[in-house]
Amino acid sequence: MSLVALILFQALCSAFFVFDVIEDLSRGEVPLMHMLPEVGATIGLFVGILFEVRSLMVLLRRQAHMEKSLGVAAGALAELMEDYFRQWALTPSEADVAAFTIKGYSIAEIATLRGSAEGTVKTHLNAIYRKAGVQGRGQLVSLLIEDLLNAPLVPKDGMAGAEART
Repeated sequence: MSLVALILFQALCSAFFVFDVIEDLSRGEVPLMHMLPEVGATIGLFVGILFEVRSLMVLLRRQAHMEKSLGVAAGALAELMEDYFRQWALTPSEADVAAFTIKGYSIAEIATLRGSAEGTVKTHLNAIYRKAGVQGRGQLVSLLIEDLLNAPLVPKDGMAGAEART
């Protein structure tokens, strides 16, 4: 946003100089030594605006690419989680607790979000860890991240997902 403001400010300054140069030329009595710095400053402002517009476009394209990549990664992680939850034969409640656990929520937070007791969440977590063959939250998250890092997010056919990992 600040780059846009700078571009607009420079455009206003350029417009001022252009009108000043036009006014000076219309009078016809302004010496060349006075006109050269004004014309040079005006050209410099226009060149600066062009570079800033180009930089802004590059930044906007980069931001769009990063947002797209983040969306692909989030989608790939969600698909990977669903695949694992099916392989481990998690119940819907266990899958819900597992998703919250992977997202980093504490047992108390999960219990509050699900409207259940902490003991129930702990029971679900024990079942999840047993079915996944891991010892705890760290290993559960590591399992998913390791698998995600070992697979391309966007396969050659352009589709993201579990099909590319299998």
